[in-house]
Amino acid sequence: MHILNASTESEIDAAFQVHADALAIAPDSFFIGRSNQLVALAAGHSVPTIYPFRDFTAAGGLVSYGVSLPDLYRQVGVYTGKILRGAGSANMSVLQPTKFELVINLKTAQALNLVIPPAMLAIADEVIE
Repeated sequence: MHILNASTESEIDAAFQVHADALAIAPDSFFIGRSNQLVALAAGHSVPTIYPFRDFTAAGGLVSYGVSLPDLYRQVGVYTGKILRGAGSANMSVLQPTKFELVINLKTAQALNLVIPPAMLAIADEVIE
């Protein structure tokens, strides 16, 4: 296993020059804004890649598994409402994500000549065809 770090767009491009049988993209704010670049590079290098959020898979990525961002934003809204109504932060518990999504893009799987097992398709929250 190789761990590659990238903090610029050119470092992302360079990371794809390293031969890899598969990639896992970390849930980092730097990568979120570069989903199209990451998906295009993975497709161009025919590298099966798992991403941290649904948006990557919707953009053509193979698979994503991670927290549901809409649910996370909803939790932020609930907390904000409590604070605006005067709740003290000392009385509020720390929340952790509770909803995770598995999204599979079958078009991308076919382009990579991959067969997604039926059991995995059955547990997916969304299958993009």
